[in-house]
Amino acid sequence: MGIREFPGGAPRGKSIAVGMRRSPDVSPRRLSDISPQLRQLKYLVVDEAIKEDLKWSRSVEDLTSGPVGLTSIEERILRITGYYGYQPWAASYRREERPRDSPGPAEAPAPAGAEAGGRTSHHCWRCSRAQLKKMFWGVAVVLCVCSSWAGSTQLAKLTFRKFDAPFTLTWFATNWNFLFFPLYYVGHVCKSEEKQSVRQRYRECCRFFGDNGLTLKVFFTKAAPFGVLWTLTNYLYLHAIKKVNTTDVSVLFCCNKAFVFLLSWIVLRDRFMGVRIVAAILAIAGIVMMTYADGFHSHSVIGIALVVGSASMSALYKVLFKLLLGSAKFGEAALFLSILGVFNILFITCIPVILYFTKVEYWSSFDDIPWGNLCGFSVLLLTFNIVLNFGIAVTYPTLMSVGIVLSVPVNAVVDHYTSKIVFNGVRVIAIIIIGLGFLLLLLPEEWDVWLIKLLTRLKVRKKEETAEGGADLGSGPQSKNRRARPSFAR
Repeated sequence: MGIREFPGGAPRGKSIAVGMRRSPDVSPRRLSDISPQLRQLKYLVVDEAIKEDLKWSRSVEDLTSGPVGLTSIEERILRITGYYGYQPWAASYRREERPRDSPGPAEAPAPAGAEAGGRTSHHCWRCSRAQLKKMFWGVAVVLCVCSSWAGSTQLAKLTFRKFDAPFTLTWFATNWNFLFFPLYYVGHVCKSEEKQSVRQRYRECCRFFGDNGLTLKVFFTKAAPFGVLWTLTNYLYLHAIKKVNTTDVSVLFCCNKAFVFLLSWIVLRDRFMGVRIVAAILAIAGIVMMTYADGFHSHSVIGIALVVGSASMSALYKVLFKLLLGSAKFGEAALFLSILGVFNILFITCIPVILYFTKVEYWSSFDDIPWGNLCGFSVLLLTFNIVLNFGIAVTYPTLMSVGIVLSVPVNAVVDHYTSKIVFNGVRVIAIIIIGLGFLLLLLPEEWDVWLIKLLTRLKVRKKEETAEGGADLGSGPQSKNRRARPSFAR
């Protein structure tokens, strides 16, 4: 079909068809392997419809293959001659069956829709069932991260009205980290097909620390520093809540993403990205504007400095973890966080005791302690850390980070009705700038390549639709006359 006998030449249709439908199992590697087929191409005459089909398929393949969307001459010839199973002129090959590369990891392939006449009319993005499930879980994770982070911040603010002891609250909440590994093991028993005992699972997760497992030396060199950074991060954050409102604290803590990028660029030699440098500059500008919003009062300046210190400790924690320990699986991360809880119980407990007897953080009696607020804050903080560390199993990491940004407007609404915060122009602009910088830092490293591919694909598709529409209008009456006119060709 579509191959006619060339005048003055031998019938080549059968031999070409055989050569072009060669099995992919014997695919050639050099042009010399297909030289007989290349010589037969001069006898090949293709119909106009098939030429359009070939033109469409080549343009899509050229755009979606390779790092910059180009293919070599050899690959084009191999496709035209039918090798590697590429036979666009076969009757069974339809446009609906052509795969498309997705422009991003969170998007699905886009099959082309066809009109009654067989031409492409419109293209729609179709999500698979698994991706829809992942997006549904993503929305649930975003809501959980946002509510737990905003709730813990507001509950800490409420607790300090009756219990002015930020370090004791930090120590009490960090002790709950001990529950990470037990909760992980319960999930492992419920979900895993191969059941393991607690000791077997523990030994397997201990390989994360090296061949010798969790030794005393490893505990003090690889776990203890992170326990100190964890405590400093939470203490500085909670102490800042006493000085400034929760909206400023939550938005300034978002700058830790910019600090992570700067430290990773310097320490880990990560890839330089201009857009992330812009995001870091926006974060720093937002910090300065947030300080200016309250008129550089000593109370607000100290509070802002505490939040920036907390964000810096959080960034240092993440970069050092990647530098010293690398990446951890779910069980290994759960064990590591439980070890931080054990370190807190064994070595940090003395500090709240010292603060109590020196009356730095003093309370008259244990009956005056709001245990409900303390336990509620600890549960919300534990939930936030669980979702943030294990939510990647059910959704995309970017969505979890979006939940942290969404906690800022939630805290702003609560502060508007519960405190005397003034949302002047400088504060609003600072919040927007820091939020924009945070979102820019969420862009993947290949975002520019995906954007170029998407724009190029849309441009080519628009040209093809315009050309097809012009061809339909121009060839409609002529095709009718040609069908009505009898043909005397033999």
